[in-house]
Amino acid sequence: MKIAVIGSGIMGNGIAQVFATSGHHVTILDISNEVLRKAENTIAKSLIKLSQKDAKIVPSEVLARLNYTTDKQELRDADLVIEAITENIEVKKKVFRELDELCEPKTILASNTSSLGIGDMAAVTNRKDRVCGMHFFNPVPLMKLVEITATDETSEETIQIAEMLVKQMNKESIHVKDTPLFVVNRLLVPFICEAITLVEEGTASPADIDKAMQLGANHPIGPLWLADIIGLDTMLHIQEALFVKTNDSKYRVPELLREMVARGELGRKSGKGFYQY
Repeated sequence: MKIAVIGSGIMGNGIAQVFATSGHHVTILDISNEVLRKAENTIAKSLIKLSQKDAKIVPSEVLARLNYTTDKQELRDADLVIEAITENIEVKKKVFRELDELCEPKTILASNTSSLGIGDMAAVTNRKDRVCGMHFFNPVPLMKLVEITATDETSEETIQIAEMLVKQMNKESIHVKDTPLFVVNRLLVPFICEAITLVEEGTASPADIDKAMQLGANHPIGPLWLADIIGLDTMLHIQEALFVKTNDSKYRVPELLREMVARGELGRKSGKGFYQY
């Protein structure tokens, strides 16, 4: 199939990589050649690393199936377009309107959103039956799960195609109703924010909180280390979206999280979060 990915950031380039690795031709669209070159280098390094563990991955063959562009017209005849851009519903709706006008009727439009409503995006198109959510997890090449989200108007054929693509990538899928944060983040984000509240209250240090969940609940990594990996700015955005959507006090945002993001302490990507990197 011809796949197109909008956005070449961490999620976008990971999604493009796994599609290309499973044999599909992938076009990656972004706003500048500079960011596309950065994505190309990131994907090349990732493939080299993975090929050292899996001989079936041949980096040169995968890279040959990837095309980088700033021209939206190259998306016109794609079988599937998946967006992996900023978590802003108005920006996403604008993209879906443009894609609906640009792409052929056969094209499935998907979103990698981790928190926003698929129905809101589908509503601005004339192909509501061919819109779905395909939420991948970071780092995409390693994480096995994809949450497939359907609205009441998503067709069974669209869901089956999404499932087939996930299988081809050697990943697993779950079906999720179009609700705030779906399943994983609905459970994970409040859990992490409760850990942040424990730090805020002075109950225990970040290291001890993480150690408690690793040794006491058999978690592979602790919640605060995981928050640093996800990015504290991303955590803040998702938690705010959940609180606004549900108006439920159990999803309130810890003040410490706001303060850390305001100071630029975003986790591993900024060099400092709950830990130093």
